[in-house]
Amino acid sequence: MQRNHSSPEAKGGDGDYIPYVPVKERKKAEFEKYRKRHRPADIVAEENKDIGSEDDAIGPRSKVSLLDQHSELKKKAEAHKVSELDKQKEEEAKILHDIKEASALMSVAELAKGVVYTEPLVTGWNPPRYILEAPESKNNRIRKKWHILVEGDNIPPPIKSFKEMKFPKVVVNSLKKKGIIHPTPIQIQGLPVVLSGRDMIGIAFTGSGKTLVFALPLVMFCLEQEKKLPFGQGEGPYGLMVCPSRELATQTHELVCYLSEELAHEGFPRLKSLLCIGGTAVRGQVEVLKRGLHIVVATPGRLMDLLEKRIMNLEVCRYLVLDEADRMIDLGFEDDIRTIFSFFKSQRQTLLFSATMPKKIQNFAKSALVQPVIVNVGRAGAASLDVIQEVEYVKQEAKIVYLLECLQKTAPPVLIFSEKKAEVDDIHEYLLLKGVEAVSIHGGKDQEERQWAIKEFKSQRKDVLVATDIAGKGLDFPNIQHVINYDMPADIENYVHRIGRTGRCGKTGIATTFVNKLCEESVLRDLKALLIEGNQKVPPFLHQLDALSEDLLDLGG
Repeated sequence: MQRNHSSPEAKGGDGDYIPYVPVKERKKAEFEKYRKRHRPADIVAEENKDIGSEDDAIGPRSKVSLLDQHSELKKKAEAHKVSELDKQKEEEAKILHDIKEASALMSVAELAKGVVYTEPLVTGWNPPRYILEAPESKNNRIRKKWHILVEGDNIPPPIKSFKEMKFPKVVVNSLKKKGIIHPTPIQIQGLPVVLSGRDMIGIAFTGSGKTLVFALPLVMFCLEQEKKLPFGQGEGPYGLMVCPSRELATQTHELVCYLSEELAHEGFPRLKSLLCIGGTAVRGQVEVLKRGLHIVVATPGRLMDLLEKRIMNLEVCRYLVLDEADRMIDLGFEDDIRTIFSFFKSQRQTLLFSATMPKKIQNFAKSALVQPVIVNVGRAGAASLDVIQEVEYVKQEAKIVYLLECLQKTAPPVLIFSEKKAEVDDIHEYLLLKGVEAVSIHGGKDQEERQWAIKEFKSQRKDVLVATDIAGKGLDFPNIQHVINYDMPADIENYVHRIGRTGRCGKTGIATTFVNKLCEESVLRDLKALLIEGNQKVPPFLHQLDALSEDLLDLGG
């Protein structure tokens, strides 16, 4: 039956005419209402702002061409995309800032109480008046000459000789016996900073003399304390140096002992120091602690054990060094370091040193340091320019045989690095079978065996040392001619530390690295960048990396 439009059914309650709307149109209208109701307010405002006259409208009846309409819409989309990206970046920056503040390298008590130290410690040392009164332009010329970059407020002036740094004559002569006549760049700026009592982040090439920058001032500070009031039973330490490995801790302790003995021979008070590392008897360490001491050199594990058992305390400790700080914090020692900080009872002078110091570690450290001075000699993470880097493509099965040929490049001593403990043992056994005087160290060997191997190698009774990266961080071996990377480390920073065992203190050395198709491409790219930065020869297969990537992109596109 045909419906009459004039009938009551076609009228509303008030008698108005209501046209028929198809179901499809009704659903579309409902959808548009829902969409507008749930759109963000900023987008709606932007659209309303953009609505102009009918001539400017966008759509099929617009007087603007479709191409212009497309361009306009594209611009609006890109602008909206950029604004969203900026918001995302702001949110990420806020999160990173919150994380940095929350993970400050401070003790739990300091964080809980909100303790903030604003002024650095004051020491009794001052540079000579003529250096103190020198214009800043002269200081900047010295820094520029030695490629020293500094950051911070009221930076102490660089000093070019140990004598001008006011070290006693016995100290200067002791350094000469070690072949150290003039300060290295990190020492030129670093020693005045530390002697002034300032907190410091020290970044320099491996083999540049960083250990002396923190060990020598500590010895002098301890002498000053001992003269004022001798340390009695159970007192101390005044200074604490924390190292990531037992070998590095042992090496640092040997330097402290050498300086202390030389001073004692000249009539200065005898300083007592202690080496606290795992793998050695605790009983002997406890006896030394009971008698009182000035300096402790330790690894984090053993140090925490002594502190938590109340065998040692840090009540009078005013000097803290974290050597290879990035490695300790980055490899999971962060909680251990924070626990160690909680045992300090008052402000201390804090020094962080390494050859590589990622930005995140610098930010992490700055939160705990008071007006820190950052001393950077060369780019952080760059390889020493005194090392000739040779990269060779060697198939995995040919490595062990080619190793003998590679050893012919230089006279001993030679260091060979490998990632795996089992591989270290295999290389060591192979070299012994071929008549090579070799020793090896890795984390699986006991402490006595590791110390014996290093002693034999340092005294040059053995020609070759095969090791994992345990020997790649901070250890100072005399006159290393050649470093061989049996495999490319997974981290480019480990590569920098490994090859830094040669080319130390101004001497030239060679580093040979074996690579093949098993190496990660990202690490090879970092290696290539490092070679280019150091003006080293880049082998053809590394040059092909970019070409290969471009071909893959072309295929994918």
